[in-house]
Amino acid sequence: MARAVASSERMPTILVILGWRLFFYANERQEPIHIHCRKGNAEAKYWLDIDGYEVAEAHAYNLSLADKRTVRRIIFAHFDYIVTEWERFQEQRDG
Repeated sequence: MARAVASSERMPTILVILGWRLFFYANERQEPIHIHCRKGNAEAKYWLDIDGYEVAEAHAYNLSLADKRTVRRIIFAHFDYIVTEWERFQEQRDG
């Protein structure tokens, strides 16, 4: 079950799915769109290419291949929502 979490925290969580927390860091303003994912002691960062509808792993720590597939599926299933939340978050910070 997925749940959206609206927040203006320093590390706003935008989704929690299958135990994976997807979030942004507030101090990464200069980087292109990306999402951080964490579950237990596993963490990863994925770049999102809006024009090409692609997801590229920036780094991963303690993720199995199955974890990586799961996280990518989650990101693709919620791609537009993540992009919308990224843009909203950036606008809030700039405004």
